[in-house]
Amino acid sequence: MIGISKLYLGQVEPSDALRYGRDSGRLPSHLLQFSQDKKPVVVWNMTQRCNLSCVHCYAHAITDEPTNELSTDEGKILLDDLAAFGVPVILFSGGEPLARRDLPELAEHAVQRGMRAVISTNGTLIRDDVAARLKAIGLSYVGVSLDGMQATNDKFRGVEGAFEMALEGIRTCQRHGIKVGLRYTITKANAPDLPGIFDLIERENIPRVCFYHLVYAGRGETIVTDDLDHASMRRIVDMIIDRTADMHARGLPKEVLTVDNHADGPYLYLRMRKENHPGADKVMELLKMNGGNSSGQGIGCVSWDGMVYPDQFWRHHPVGNVRERPFSEIWGKDPHPLLHAMREKPKHVTGRCASCRFLDVCGGNLRARGEAVTGDVWGVDPACYLTDEEIRRV
Repeated sequence: MIGISKLYLGQVEPSDALRYGRDSGRLPSHLLQFSQDKKPVVVWNMTQRCNLSCVHCYAHAITDEPTNELSTDEGKILLDDLAAFGVPVILFSGGEPLARRDLPELAEHAVQRGMRAVISTNGTLIRDDVAARLKAIGLSYVGVSLDGMQATNDKFRGVEGAFEMALEGIRTCQRHGIKVGLRYTITKANAPDLPGIFDLIERENIPRVCFYHLVYAGRGETIVTDDLDHASMRRIVDMIIDRTADMHARGLPKEVLTVDNHADGPYLYLRMRKENHPGADKVMELLKMNGGNSSGQGIGCVSWDGMVYPDQFWRHHPVGNVRERPFSEIWGKDPHPLLHAMREKPKHVTGRCASCRFLDVCGGNLRARGEAVTGDVWGVDPACYLTDEEIRRV
């Protein structure tokens, strides 16, 4: 994650992370990206079932009743192990996590074990009784996916009325005092709606938004051609920066992040240098602390059937199963060769990545996307939009 609002607008200083010793167990959530021990944030895709049918779903969600899901008891065993291992955040995802009736019970169990519990949802199932329960158990955050304004979003989601249902879910969370934000995956089809999304954030007083770059995984593999070209990516990132700065200048600060393209960090830094921004050097310091993509180290994934992956997109690279071995052992003791390699990516990346001056900032970007296009786990991520001149070592 690249915190546009935090880095460009000076809302985070290097000393903020250092003050906590950069220990993930002590860091507040907005500083976890700067942790030194990289205890993973774990995404638990707790169900494959979903009431929508999104064109870019990385999990190939289904509307039928799934089979082989971890039971409630198995889920609690998993959560106990994650808490003992020092996992700071558990992100309940799917499919649609609220399709599981035991989500509140499991989220409460996680909170009681000392983890921060968040959910990633399409928002359409959040009613007053659900929100009241989630508030009561101490849920930290609800991220609601919207991928455009009404017509665009409903086409993406495959269900008419999905936009209004999601918006009502957001409002319901707000009424109950739950922190809520937007998740938006950018493609050619919905990029024109971005200004409207910023207007919506302002109008609905939504405090946080994460703009995701498209990942070619799951059903997302079928819409690779819908990804933005490099020039468009640069324009979109500039627009995100500009709109964030505009709201901040008008006394309406929002937390704005971009996700799943670590070229955004160097791009932000280079822009700040061109603008003679006084915070450019501090931003570079923070980006180096962040270290770029941390799949297999700072983020991990457990699937509905207990399978463990380096991240939620690499579902064809299992590294173990929590039904056979605890996550803490899979992740920390004699790890799978792929996990070991992911933790020393600079030794393995190829092509222009290997000689890039921002390798320690980007971390080789997203391996799932590089492999999807090149067929090589260590192939260059095609979504890197930095020019050869920009990445050349000086």
